Amino acid sequence: MKANKITYWISTAIVALMMTYSTYAYLTQDAVKQGFQHLGYPDYFRVELAIAKLIGAILLLAPVASRVKEWAYAGFTITFISAFIAHSSSGDPIANRSMPLIFLVLLVISYVTYHKRALNPVLKADLQPDA
Repeated sequence: MKANKITYWISTAIVALMMTYSTYAYLTQDAVKQGFQHLGYPDYFRVELAIAKLIGAILLLAPVASRVKEWAYAGFTITFISAFIAHSSSGDPIANRSMPLIFLVLLVISYVTYHKRALNPVLKADLQPDA
């Protein structure tokens, strides 16, 4: 039980921290702006994605309703798969292609352990927001 809780919080925190950092990078670093241009995305998409990542990171960490958290997981899954496809189709190096997959694995670990905790009645109380 305790190992599941630790695994959940570590994997979730890593994903949330990386998404928070990428929000900062998307909005402040010229190299990231050039990267989006290289991938063929319009500049406004970079800003939209930054905002969505910040909201998703907050939702992963906050005690919100399970349905809302499911949407955050779904959004990050789509984001990571899309990033892998974009980097692969543009001919980027393997390091650029593999990072979204690594974070997808961490997200899956977070998701699975979240649901294991939700099935356990003792741990379920700390997943639900106070009514």
